[in-house]
Amino acid sequence: MRTCKEAAQEWGIAERTVSGLCANGKIPNALKSKKGWEIPDDAVKPDDGRVKTGKYKRERKRPLPIGISDYVRAQSEYYYVDKTMLIKEFLDRKPLVSLFTRPRRFGKTLNMDMLRVFFEIAETDTGVYFRDKEIWNCGEEYRNHQGKYPVIFLTFKDVKFDSWPATLDKIAGLLQKEYGRHMELLKSDRIAEYEKDYFNSVLNKRANEVELSASLENLSKMLDSHYGVKPIIIIDEYDTPIQEGYSRDFYEEIIGFMRTFFSGAFKDNEHLSYGFLTGILRIAQESIFSGLNNVTVNSVMDQEYSSFFGFTDREVQQLLRYYDVPEKSEELRDWYDGYCFGRTEIYNPWSVINYVDRGCIPQPYWANTGKNEILDEVLRCATDDVSEQLIALLQKKAVVARIDQNVVYRHLTEEPANIYSLLLVSGYLKAVSGMLQSDGTYLCEVSVPNREIAAVYKREILSHLLQTGAIMKSTANKFAESLYAKDVKRLQHAISEYLMISASYYDAGTEGFYHGLMLGLVALLDDNYRIRSNRESGEGRFDISLFPRSSRYPGILMEFKYGKYTDDARMNEEAERAIRQIDDKRYDMEMKDEGVETILKIGMAFFGKHVKILQELC
Repeated sequence: MRTCKEAAQEWGIAERTVSGLCANGKIPNALKSKKGWEIPDDAVKPDDGRVKTGKYKRERKRPLPIGISDYVRAQSEYYYVDKTMLIKEFLDRKPLVSLFTRPRRFGKTLNMDMLRVFFEIAETDTGVYFRDKEIWNCGEEYRNHQGKYPVIFLTFKDVKFDSWPATLDKIAGLLQKEYGRHMELLKSDRIAEYEKDYFNSVLNKRANEVELSASLENLSKMLDSHYGVKPIIIIDEYDTPIQEGYSRDFYEEIIGFMRTFFSGAFKDNEHLSYGFLTGILRIAQESIFSGLNNVTVNSVMDQEYSSFFGFTDREVQQLLRYYDVPEKSEELRDWYDGYCFGRTEIYNPWSVINYVDRGCIPQPYWANTGKNEILDEVLRCATDDVSEQLIALLQKKAVVARIDQNVVYRHLTEEPANIYSLLLVSGYLKAVSGMLQSDGTYLCEVSVPNREIAAVYKREILSHLLQTGAIMKSTANKFAESLYAKDVKRLQHAISEYLMISASYYDAGTEGFYHGLMLGLVALLDDNYRIRSNRESGEGRFDISLFPRSSRYPGILMEFKYGKYTDDARMNEEAERAIRQIDDKRYDMEMKDEGVETILKIGMAFFGKHVKILQELC
């Protein structure tokens, strides 16, 4: 059964019209309930305007809003998922400044533009863009806020430059555009001449860095003076230039500017009604809001506002019905569901609409929208232990991690385990479960949310472990093929090739190095094998084992030896010793207990950039 609103959106008519049709008996089997009319899922609107059940030639569907962040356009020209109840939840809570942290492409910019259109004073009646939305039915106390505030709106989503001068110039351009939206201030008799001079300096891009850092504070004061109403300040993707500063070595410059820029706007600003910010990272004391204690943070761990960024299951099922592909529900869930904001199940909205728009072909659409700079940065700091856990995540396992939402980029080198915090808030992990600790952190089980992110892990993490993507595509594929063929000569050549190109003698100094190398290579086989590392079996701990997912593949056990071997004969002896250890310690016990009949035992001896491999099939 569907609601009147859902049917109205699908048929392209007013919700009131649908209610009237139900009341007049025009929709067969429609039922009246306390919440309103419930309409059968197969109730349809034929071309002649009558509503009946059965098949008919559907009217042309609205396009999906791919890349559309303009609320007015999105809701009038495209299929729009109604998120206006975000306004109600905010007005019920009324925090002074709200920060919403969500992964990229989860609808932050569109939602912030929705808030701008709803609250902003305009020459025309902007209430028309909300009268068929859920917020309008919530009562006069909410409608009274519509169109009543001056609004300052900036989005930093495209502030991505290699240097601080270019970044500052882009920010100056955004401020120039925003000041240009408020040209009425130049004609106002409530604004002092020196303020108009300042206004013109920003408008004409003559303001220096110090003057620009006060631009939000000064504009809010002028708007308050002119309208007699304190403005609302909305900053979308506030941390995008900070990410770039960290990656491009102008972190201190951007942090210094932003600290003054935002503090003037949100800290002790008597000319502020409300403030909204969005980003990926939560505010941290060491970051740009030091001393700012009036911000209410709403993160992926919080239940508040949990359903307004991304699509809920109900919204996805409604979208699939509208586009006549309800049978794609399971495939779409497998690829793009799995996020958990608070206690709410969430789908990646960008991937969902691209999937449906492109004929329901599953691809990593979200991953292809950016360079995954965050993943690149955190992988540079990964220790051997972290790298092994990242491989475990790829194998669909949950990993226990401490999540600190206050972490900032420069803390990565101090504590590599902060990687999990950044991956979680960035959309690469989900919290399966979590327990709040006394220090404000969470102890969580984290895992990869869906197949799309697993594809990212497979590409990005293995590239990191193998040092270069070019080697991964050639040498690593050769490694996988030789394992399947049980071709020990080709296997030895593949590993030797990789060692000669990528490993220095300094790196190749411990068994742990070779273990990490091999773990990265065998991770390519995760589609056909369950990969386990350093696990107890029999009377000891094996190095790496590959448990086949299908009986047509053999089980594989690997044991490694390393040392300063002087000749091939000695390396051959060590490789033999590795195979004997597999037998003596009965490492194959667990595999046999699982019914694996054919097992390939591989012994490897490493020294520097050299490797000797022996195998035994049983």
